[in-house]
Amino acid sequence: MPAYRDQSAEIVAALGRMPSGSAVSAVATRLLDLFTSGSIAPGTRLPPERQLSATLEVGRSAVREALAALEILGVVDVRPGSGTYLRGSASELLPQSLSWGMMIGARSTVELAEVRGALEIYAARLAAERMTAEQLARLRAAVERMRASLPELAKFVEADLHFHQELAASTGNTVLLDLLQIIRSLLRVWVDRAVQDPEQARTALAEHTAVFDAISRRDGDAAASAMAHHMVTATERLTLMATSTATATTTSAPATATTP
Repeated sequence: MPAYRDQSAEIVAALGRMPSGSAVSAVATRLLDLFTSGSIAPGTRLPPERQLSATLEVGRSAVREALAALEILGVVDVRPGSGTYLRGSASELLPQSLSWGMMIGARSTVELAEVRGALEIYAARLAAERMTAEQLARLRAAVERMRASLPELAKFVEADLHFHQELAASTGNTVLLDLLQIIRSLLRVWVDRAVQDPEQARTALAEHTAVFDAISRRDGDAAASAMAHHMVTATERLTLMATSTATATTTSAPATATTP
């Protein structure tokens, strides 16, 4: 039995023919719509180019170029000699493709950070009410990983992310989990650089510890309050990074030549 999922029949049936004269972008859009619909499982090997070409009734070159574009977006993984595979779930694929289209600027970053803050506060409250003993142990381990990695900021940021993932998963609310995953993915380029020195890391550790302590006491109000405090400082760091980067990019851009 193959290690990959075979959904060739479902993929072919869902695609249908393209209008005559369709551009590569239209082919890529049709494929992306299907891949992010949730009906195709992650790790699925896609039908070969010739089969996709025949189904869509477009040239093989159009299919090849469309798949190449989707590979750049991180939607598919092209493995020479093996085939083309769907990389992740819909909640993982959408942020990757959306981030290229949006090219998230400072304003969008601030707005996304605000939404993330509200969702994280709600997640903390639910976690205090619903977290199992096993999940609480994993959350404690995430805090300890943060503490142990204080001297290494890259590892600290990774442990920080793991804490928030464990907390969201413990809510038992899959919609909330997916929304947070999407927003974190869109903000990842900024979040990964938001903690820039050991003092910021120590502050973040203290804030996460306060959230954990409140959850361990099953105090939803205290957990939400502690997370709200953390989101204020975390959002300030993130938006400062985004706006300063945008300002630096603007001021360093060469002047546009004008016609005399």
